[in-house]
Amino acid sequence: MIDALTNGLAQVSSPAYLLMLDDKDITENIAPRLISLTIEDNRGFTADTLTLVLSDADGDIQLPQRKTKIRVFIGEKGYALAGLGEFVIDQVKHDGAPDKVTVIGRSADFNGKLNKEHEQSWHDTTLGAIVEEIAKRCGLEASVAESLEGIKIAHIDQSMESDASFLHRLAVRNGAELTVKWNKLMLIKPGRGLNAKGEAFPQVVIQRSDGDKHSFNIADRSSYTGVTARWLDTKKPKNQTQKVQLQRKTTTQTPASTGHPQAVTPAAEQSEKPVYVAGSADNVYGISTVYASKEEAIRAADGLWSYIQRNTATFSLTLARGRTDITPETPVRVSGFKTVIDDTPWTIKKVTHSLDNNGFVSKLDLEVKIKEGQYDVQNE
Repeated sequence: MIDALTNGLAQVSSPAYLLMLDDKDITENIAPRLISLTIEDNRGFTADTLTLVLSDADGDIQLPQRKTKIRVFIGEKGYALAGLGEFVIDQVKHDGAPDKVTVIGRSADFNGKLNKEHEQSWHDTTLGAIVEEIAKRCGLEASVAESLEGIKIAHIDQSMESDASFLHRLAVRNGAELTVKWNKLMLIKPGRGLNAKGEAFPQVVIQRSDGDKHSFNIADRSSYTGVTARWLDTKKPKNQTQKVQLQRKTTTQTPASTGHPQAVTPAAEQSEKPVYVAGSADNVYGISTVYASKEEAIRAADGLWSYIQRNTATFSLTLARGRTDITPETPVRVSGFKTVIDDTPWTIKKVTHSLDNNGFVSKLDLEVKIKEGQYDVQNE
């Protein structure tokens, strides 16, 4: 299906969908009333969202109960439909005139177990073990990226904090993102084009002729050119707070990579305080948290620096023909735009599928793709 775009838009296709309400097919009942169906497929710890807008001109619609589950499948007539998720209804609206009903569902029930507060201390464990235990008590299946699973956690407290908030905090400090899809609690390294197992998604090539409209934006790179993080050196007699430094490699860049962080030359160790800077020291953002170890400081600074770099430039594109095979974290190459846009490697951050009387389209929100192993750690 990745090759479908190469066939152009000459082939007119008719969208098709299937809606299951608590395992009951309601498609035929919904079809005459459907005004629009929109699904937001998010990457981070923002629930995927389903929005159904239905005509209630005759006043016969019975409002659905909250907590009811809807499964959605979308595709083209004559082909197998793709499952786009299971959603829990948490909001129902009725507006008029003309009368219409709006049903909103989310992929994870944040009013349920994930939102329950817990008091717990974690000792001598790993990031993967913590996610596994929390997923189990929330009735979810854990899926943790291999590069994150074995990260050692010496001690951390969850003090009257919801599992959702605690896991988000853990993800941020380790340069990761958390999401819930298909009853799976997933922890990934964002912007790498990899799934939770660390496997690479196949790259998608999109021509400008495939798009309906687009928007490109370059952020102000001079805001921050690096990140610093501190750690408490308990081995020192006075428990001194130390810093560690990371700099870009000075290797020559190709035109395609110009303007993006690549790797760095190691610097010689200097005698006094160790400092970690992700990037150069011209305009550095200092993380206020003091971490328990050098390794934790490195992961936190690298995660924040990756976030800054991913959002240096953003690009959005609406495909005139919807594609259910494209998901967040899919790597993308585009062609037919400005050179800087075409030369930039992109990763999908969010996909919005929309289906109405005008057809089926998909909007892609993209960010700069980050490569692994960009930096070498050095001490001052």
